[in-house]
Parts: sequence; structure tokens; C-alpha cells
Amino acid sequence: MIEVLDPGALTTVQDLGRPGWAHLGVPRSGAADTRSLRLANRLVANPDGAAALETTLVGPRLRLTADAMVAITGATVDARAGDRTVPMNAPVYLRAGAVLEIGAATAGLRTYVAVRGGLACERTLGSASTDLLTGLGPRPLRAGDELAVDRAPDTFPAVDVAPAAPPEDAPCLGIVFGPRADWFTDEARRRLTGGGYEVSDTSNRVGIRLLGPELPRHGEDELPSEGMIAGALQVPPSGTPILLLADHPTTGGYPVIAVVRRRDLPAAGQLRPGQRVRFRASRDPVRGA
Repeated sequence: MIEVLDPGALTTVQDLGRPGWAHLGVPRSGAADTRSLRLANRLVANPDGAAALETTLVGPRLRLTADAMVAITGATVDARAGDRTVPMNAPVYLRAGAVLEIGAATAGLRTYVAVRGGLACERTLGSASTDLLTGLGPRPLRAGDELAVDRAPDTFPAVDVAPAAPPEDAPCLGIVFGPRADWFTDEARRRLTGGGYEVSDTSNRVGIRLLGPELPRHGEDELPSEGMIAGALQVPPSGTPILLLADHPTTGGYPVIAVVRRRDLPAAGQLRPGQRVRFRASRDPVRGA
């Protein structure tokens, strides 16, 4: 078991989500930065989609009740187990009784903590992910919670470190225009790929509200609700876009001017309030999606 001494700012259980249920109004959810989740699991020889912890800005304090191997990836943090520094992007063996403390993120927003064997959580619609929009999955961690760990795999980690660059200070995300780009003026396209936007402090796993140039439309027509995906840049009447993330609603009535490339979604999941982000049009709409 793992005892939660302090849950941090917001710590949830995440895996690769629950795809295939959008027709019932259930988003995919899952890790906001799937690249970092996969890496954390691979470092401790778990399957890519094993359940792990996703921390937000300030991580938890956890007591291990048995020997365990852990890996920490994603947003850069100072992690410690007693007087020992726990490095990032490496499998680390900790003894029973050790208290693992995940500090505040200094680059990026979300850090992933994988334990060899993965977290043994009840699955809803095939996933143990916490969905903050629908409430499916385990609730966010609270002090006093106890987390069970599944049986360790038969294989062992293949590397002792996997160097990974920290999240960028001002990332540039590739986009594909559409499906409602024709609702917007040419000036809106230029503004979207121009000087960039600032991440609002009202952002969360559902979506990132962006502060910056307004995107003018051709008219005032209303759009019937249609399907949404992670990475969609919705534009509400205010004219400033919202970038949908893992817990996004499955339908929406605001026109989508563009969609962030799938390969850039992990970087979007690491955007923190006050950070700058830019967008560039993909030259290959098919491969860029």
C-alpha cells in the first residue's frame, strides 16, 4: 500500500483513458501528458497504460508501506525520500517506510509518478482515470487515502535513466485549420498564428483558456452542437480561444477554428497559468493531425 500523507495541490490517478464512449457523453480522459505517463511506466517495466499518479504544480507526500520501485517524469520537480534526492526520468528503488515528497514544479505543470506494478484501482468503462468533468474514476487524492499496488511484472527495467528535455517555456504547437475555419476571417487565421497567447489561471484538465488576440468571425450565426476532440481550439463569443484537453466535453456549440496536432498534445498538457504559447499551421494536414 501507499499512504497519502499530503495530496498536494491536485493529484489524480491516470492511465491512457477510456476511448470509445463519446457517444454516451464520456470523454477519453486519461493523462494530460501521455508521453510522460508512458515513459514513467516503461522505466519501471509496467505496461504503457498502467495506472499512475498525475500531480498538478505541487505534488504529494507519500509513505511506502513496502519496498517499491518508482519513476518520476513530466514537469520538473525536486523530489526527495528523506535525505535522499530522487532523480527524474530514472527507476529508483525505495525501502518500506520511505516518505516520497514531490515538490513544486519549476518547469511544466504535471508530474507523473509510476510505481512498479501500477496502481490497483477500480476501473470504470475500462479505465482507472479520474475524469474531473463527469466524476468518473477515483476522486482526487486526499490525506489519509491508501493506494494499493498491483503485482509487479515479470520483466525488469531495461535502462537506468532516460534523459528527457523539460517542458518548454514558450512552446509552439502545430495546428490543422478546421473544421469550422470558414466561419472565421483571414485576419483571425493570421492572429491565431501570430504573436501568441497567455494561459489563463482558470485553466484545468477540461480546457485551457487563452488570453490574447480575439478571432473575428464572418457573422453571428449559431452552430448546432457537434463532436469535440482533445486539441480542438473552440472560439466562444468573446473571440478568445479555448484549447480542449483530456477531460473535455464530447460535444460543443462553439466553432472550432483549428485542432492541435496529436503529437503536440503532451506539450499542451504541460502548459501552466501565465505561460506563453504560440501556434503554427501544419504543412501536412494528414500527418499533422
